[in-house]
Amino acid sequence: MKKTIHKADSRGIQDHGWLKAAHSFSFASYYDPARVHFGLLRVLNDDIVAPAMGFGTHGHDNMEIVTIPLRGSLAHKDSLGSEGVITPGEVQIMSAGTGIRHSEFNASQTEETNLLQIWVFPKERNIEPRYDQRNFDAVDSKNIFQMLVSPNGEGGTMLINQDAYFSIGNFDKEIAISYKINHPGNGAYIFIIEGNAKIEGDELNRRDAMGISEADEFNLLISKDSKLLVIEVPME
Repeated sequence: MKKTIHKADSRGIQDHGWLKAAHSFSFASYYDPARVHFGLLRVLNDDIVAPAMGFGTHGHDNMEIVTIPLRGSLAHKDSLGSEGVITPGEVQIMSAGTGIRHSEFNASQTEETNLLQIWVFPKERNIEPRYDQRNFDAVDSKNIFQMLVSPNGEGGTMLINQDAYFSIGNFDKEIAISYKINHPGNGAYIFIIEGNAKIEGDELNRRDAMGISEADEFNLLISKDSKLLVIEVPME
């Protein structure tokens, strides 16, 4: 088993006034040659967007982009004709493929929005772009890892163009649980959204993360009420 720990305060911090961002991996003006990616996971940005502000229309291609709102609301509009607002409990995914243009703005005039934006390199390049948005009931992630995203879209999960799996869990204190790797050779990047977890003996707190590779499963002990995200990706 190989482990890599990224503490919350080691992330690249950018304050643009309207946007406060913490980058787990090199992004924009933040560059760390030791933190460019974890396997095929390229970006994990923890963004706080000021009221009524956001990202104007811009383009992407050949990237799988997953957005998970944590607080507030985010208005989305894209070149496929998709338009709406996503809120906590919902997940948005775009396969940029041959190219997609979109904008994202804080839908509130008064409250900040906090979101995770995650990029994964695609399995197949230049596919037809697609968009999906779905609500996941928090009851289904109570003290278990609920799968949100998978390569085949099975079991009500959202489809991703990669052998990748996203799972989220809302845990009570003093819960012991294991996570089994879904695809041979994949690694897992565990991000502590809230709370605390001891993962294979290492203590992680709010917004800390750990990458695990060369393992079929790993064990976690949750010491207080916590919310965890697991991003499982091919390592090459």
